[in-house]
Amino acid sequence: MIQVDGLSIAYQGEPLFEEASFSIQEGERCGLVGRNGSGKSTIFRLIIGEETQDAGTIATRKNYTIGVLNQHIVFTQPTLIQEAALGLRAEDQDSVYKAEKILFGLGFKEEDLEKAPEEFSGGYHLRLHLAKALIAEPNCLLLDEPTNYLDIISIRWLTRFLQQWKGEFILISHDREFMDSVCTHTMGIHRQKVRKVRGGTIAFFEQILQQEEIHERTRLNSEKKRASAQAFIDRFGAKAAKAAQAQSRQKMLARIPILEKLKAIHHLDFHFNEAPFPGQKMLDAHDLGFSYSREATELLIENLSFDVHNGERIAIIGKNGRGKSTILRLLAGELSPNSGIVKRSENLRIGYFGQTNIDRLHPKHTIEEEISTANSALNLTQVKSICGLMMFSGDKADKITSVLSGGEKSRVLLGKILAAPCNLLLLDEPTHHLDMESIESLIDALEDFQGAIILVTHSELILKRLALDKIIVCRQNEQEVFLGGYEDFVSKGGWRDETEEGKPKKKPGEQKKQKRTETTTASSKELKAIDAEISRNETLISALEIEQQEANVQLLEAVQIKNSKGLQELSKEIATRKKTLNELYEQLERLMLKRDNVFKET
Repeated sequence: MIQVDGLSIAYQGEPLFEEASFSIQEGERCGLVGRNGSGKSTIFRLIIGEETQDAGTIATRKNYTIGVLNQHIVFTQPTLIQEAALGLRAEDQDSVYKAEKILFGLGFKEEDLEKAPEEFSGGYHLRLHLAKALIAEPNCLLLDEPTNYLDIISIRWLTRFLQQWKGEFILISHDREFMDSVCTHTMGIHRQKVRKVRGGTIAFFEQILQQEEIHERTRLNSEKKRASAQAFIDRFGAKAAKAAQAQSRQKMLARIPILEKLKAIHHLDFHFNEAPFPGQKMLDAHDLGFSYSREATELLIENLSFDVHNGERIAIIGKNGRGKSTILRLLAGELSPNSGIVKRSENLRIGYFGQTNIDRLHPKHTIEEEISTANSALNLTQVKSICGLMMFSGDKADKITSVLSGGEKSRVLLGKILAAPCNLLLLDEPTHHLDMESIESLIDALEDFQGAIILVTHSELILKRLALDKIIVCRQNEQEVFLGGYEDFVSKGGWRDETEEGKPKKKPGEQKKQKRTETTTASSKELKAIDAEISRNETLISALEIEQQEANVQLLEAVQIKNSKGLQELSKEIATRKKTLNELYEQLERLMLKRDNVFKET
């Protein structure tokens, strides 16, 4: 499959990893974990040849194909379905239904199929790229954060798809629950070394912890032995009576290994700065309506009412494009509703993490300067302390925000929330760009926070961990307030309508388009059935022809003349099968012609 031996790579003299050796065997589905910047994506680029290693080899089996979820997006076809169909293998060019099935699973609708790829948002561009990688059905998939920009419904579909995947894949994801549900092995980059274990992320991190504990106990024990031996040598080395023993201790000392103390690894570790709130009701949203269009003929948010009490945990969930982030922006005061009102308590102090806020960091500010703008009362020592909590210690805090990665900008924004006391957190996908360790720290901090939290997330792990009081479910042109936790919501069939939601209603003027869709779907099913029957007949004919050749050899050698009768029967069966095969090919041709004619008419 894939065999990696002695792989090493460094940037500007700093090693990412050294002498990494691992293999991906048949049927293995491997999660790849590690802190941001540890080299996970670099391993992918090395495997596909986009980068060259400093040392080591990467080998794959002959004719082994690798599919990649690439961040570099280029479109060449006029419609979504044509662009997706580029992923089909040569022998599957007529199996458009395969492309349609995957596109629908990733959240596209029927009416999207004929739209130009450029009409969609960046998140949907990534979905289309993911669809092309899955459609190609390579031997091995390299998936770098495939759940970014996917909603819960699409993540659930992708989970089922990968669980049924017959080949191999290597998956990078910050969503531990998703990774553990689809992977058979976990591989990680830790202290510039690559390790791989059978099982999920818990098994991997437990092994790392165990190895480091053993290392530290061995180091302390070695230091104790060395100190004892050195003390004996210092005390008795000059005495003739003890000279032989001292010399022996000197040799023993040379054999005791010197183990370096493991460097401390800095983790995101913080708690939110809480502002007191003397009352109970913090906020009251009454009959909210909102539309981004001036005409407001179709409201994105309509008749939404709910209140927020001190200490409550509220999640906003739903498919992408249903208005989840818009609700947060209305509550934060970034947007004004078309109708209704948001009443905020005088004692309310909001800490708001929004996806658009990351782009509002001043490009010429240092990290220190940016965090200090959140609270002018903080002195330099306090600002540096927050920088350190956000993993920007020392000179790192002097970096300009414009050169930061997405993950680093997220940490700066979280640092700004820490800098200003608050009692209501509004968080829009705060785990994007954070690694697993940082996400765990964030969840711990949210669990400890005494104020109220309103959270938009597609992570079912977070939804299950937080003891939710309410869930605002954003559906097509409507919002529903569910009282209870996420597991209650799921157990009561909360997602049951989402798979059918949003399918286009049939209008009189769409009859041609409907006929085309129905014909395409029906044809795809029939084509699939005929393809399977043709394949079965071709396999059977091949087996019969081999049997016929063997019988011919026996007849020519006059070993068993009586086989001539059996040979005649074989010839008859082969002729019958070939006739059936020709009929199937004719049926296939007629069906494809019928479908093409419908496409031309519509």
